[in-house]
Amino acid sequence: MDRMSETQIWHGGDLDEARKLFPRAPEPWIDLSTGINPIPYPMPALLPSLFERLPSPEEHRDLEKAAAEAYGARDPAMVVAAPGTQILIGLLPLLRPHSHVAIISPTYAEHALTWRQSGHEVVEVVSEQIPDSDVMVIVNPNNPDGRIHSRQMLVELAARQHRRGGWLVVDEAFADFDSGETIVPCVPKGAIVLRSFGKTYGLAGIRLGFAIAEPDISNLLRKALGPWAVAGPAIAVGRNALRDKSWRDAAGRARAADASRLGELLRQAIGADTVGTSLYRLAESPAAGSLFSHLGRFGIWTRRFRENPNRLRLGLPGSDQAWARLERAIAEFSCQDRKPLHGAGSR
Repeated sequence: MDRMSETQIWHGGDLDEARKLFPRAPEPWIDLSTGINPIPYPMPALLPSLFERLPSPEEHRDLEKAAAEAYGARDPAMVVAAPGTQILIGLLPLLRPHSHVAIISPTYAEHALTWRQSGHEVVEVVSEQIPDSDVMVIVNPNNPDGRIHSRQMLVELAARQHRRGGWLVVDEAFADFDSGETIVPCVPKGAIVLRSFGKTYGLAGIRLGFAIAEPDISNLLRKALGPWAVAGPAIAVGRNALRDKSWRDAAGRARAADASRLGELLRQAIGADTVGTSLYRLAESPAAGSLFSHLGRFGIWTRRFRENPNRLRLGLPGSDQAWARLERAIAEFSCQDRKPLHGAGSR
């Protein structure tokens, strides 16, 4: 996945790629290339029967009710559970005729890719240049820079889109811990909010995500997904975790503190402040490529950006040992010449 194309996007989390680039790096690798909570929700004991039978419609509805309670949706019927938010990102373009789609960028690249692959016309714009369009896509908080769009602006955009028979898609994948401007409690007509389960709860392998919209859209999505869209074990884990508000609140406070600690480390390393969310920090500096390579040789995998080599995103370490290893690597980098290195990862 080292080369990007129109049908392939470079994501974090690929330790096979890390080992190819840095074959002499120490094991085990510390993967800081994703924005997933590194301290996962404690898995409940799962009954063997969950793997032996299909989940019932009532269990599926209860999962959506738990999500409505956790996210503040006014009606569980507005919530559609799916096997991961990525499935929903790919499904939405299939539910509209040919459309003009505007995406506030730079952002999570899968949005533009999936709409283009489905034959829609896509333009990527900055937030100050919002054109008329059939579909508007906004990631809030944005990935990778964490910028936040106000609830008022989003509600006004949704009203504009609805008047023209269009959609506003708001991807709130990172909003659980940074939810000040979420529109879930007041989702207007024409708006579709996406929420990720795996990032917040550190259980990406569960493959669980949600769309929240008025019934005309939520029913369309539910029909497109078909029966048994979410596996029984994922339903059981999701219901339990989503109703554990005390865990979510404590995790949010802890990850915010971790993000501040990580931001300070990066400021010391490259002399630049960082932006992002409670689950990752983004640094922008001419030294980013050098730091990527340096950390890679320490067995620490981070998220680089081919379209902007001056950017580097780091997720949060998940243990005292991981923090200590990162701090040692940062301290060594801070003491050496910071000129860009020629070699793996400096492009």
